[in-house]
Amino acid sequence: MMRICRGIGFFVFTFLAAALVPAMRDASPLASAQAQEQKGGGNTVRPEIGKPIQAAVELLKHRRGKEALAKIKEAEAFGEKTPYETYMIERIRGQAAAIAGEALAAARAFEATAASSAAPSGERLQFLAAAAGQYYVGKDYARAAELGARYFRDGGSDRAVRTVYVQALYLSNDFARAASEISKDVQAVEAAGKSPAEDQLQILANAYLKQRDNAGYRGALEKLVAYYPKKDYWLTVVFDVAGKAGFSERLALDLARLKLATGSMRTATEYVEAAQLSLQTGYPAEAKKIIDQGYAAGLLGTGAEADRHKRLQDLAARNLAEDKKTLGQDDAQVTAAKDGTALFNSGLNYVLNGNGSKGLEMMEQGLRKGGFKRADDGRLQLGYAYHVAGQNQKAIQVFKTVQGANGAASLARLWVLHLGRAA
Repeated sequence: MMRICRGIGFFVFTFLAAALVPAMRDASPLASAQAQEQKGGGNTVRPEIGKPIQAAVELLKHRRGKEALAKIKEAEAFGEKTPYETYMIERIRGQAAAIAGEALAAARAFEATAASSAAPSGERLQFLAAAAGQYYVGKDYARAAELGARYFRDGGSDRAVRTVYVQALYLSNDFARAASEISKDVQAVEAAGKSPAEDQLQILANAYLKQRDNAGYRGALEKLVAYYPKKDYWLTVVFDVAGKAGFSERLALDLARLKLATGSMRTATEYVEAAQLSLQTGYPAEAKKIIDQGYAAGLLGTGAEADRHKRLQDLAARNLAEDKKTLGQDDAQVTAAKDGTALFNSGLNYVLNGNGSKGLEMMEQGLRKGGFKRADDGRLQLGYAYHVAGQNQKAIQVFKTVQGANGAASLARLWVLHLGRAA
């Protein structure tokens, strides 16, 4: 099981289930029965049943649901009823129970209304949707999902019902179907050139996580950071990549660079370790920048480790001063070497010191010379160098060429998402 950031906990979509409850019309529902009778439609309600139903309708206009339910019981107490009378009783019972907060009773009443032979064909879907919504409110998620599926099979298209349906799938632990249905919705939204809803992507990520579908989970995380690049999402996706099997420790500095760019550094220790790695690799300009960011974030220079942080800051400053004195002294030597590694590294140092044009040229030349044990690591660093130099479109192009299973390709993919959003 992969770890998941607390920022991507499951968030229930905000919706009003009451919106799925058919609204009471101003006129009495018995008026339609009388009209039908005058037209020869045969829909009639006997006075002894119609009187308490009408009283219930009047009570519902003032949202007095429990009193309306009592009137419905009066209507129900009479003997054998016609299908239309039963339809009218269940229809008003559903309204009254929903208003009274008796969701499951409302759901059963609306379901019966939708199934009634007396129900107008144009209203069946409306009551089926209301039943699904009330089953959801009553936490009978399996039944809500079942009726939601039936609603769409019968031709329904209301997005509010779709919301209830996919949530009910998830909450009834049918994670595979939930992920499948949400994926369809996400693809449709993207095909229309729009951004999927944030909560939709959250539940998609969790549906995959519940199935231990790592590939699906990572894909959903990537969509979250692509469309909603919040710190919590970046924390999750960056640390997920670092935790993948096979991720190479050689990429620790490359990982730190991405964390810095996406605001995913969380602790003073992370800043210190990143700065130390940069110093050890021979890039004091970068180390100073990391330390400065740590101080600006309020994580360095405070607490019990404040003196240590100051010593590291002073070390980076001394190394940077020395590096600037010697920068370029070995350019001829590294350019003449058959192996391009030293030339590449010198070029990156130029970029980090603010000379992007010269540094990038040296890095490109070094890659062409070859001699790298891991060319994809080099391309990852080249993409980063183009970013530092302010050429993000070129950086994206380079990042897209990075391959391999040691983590370099995963980091490159995240850089593409980050820079693509910024562009």
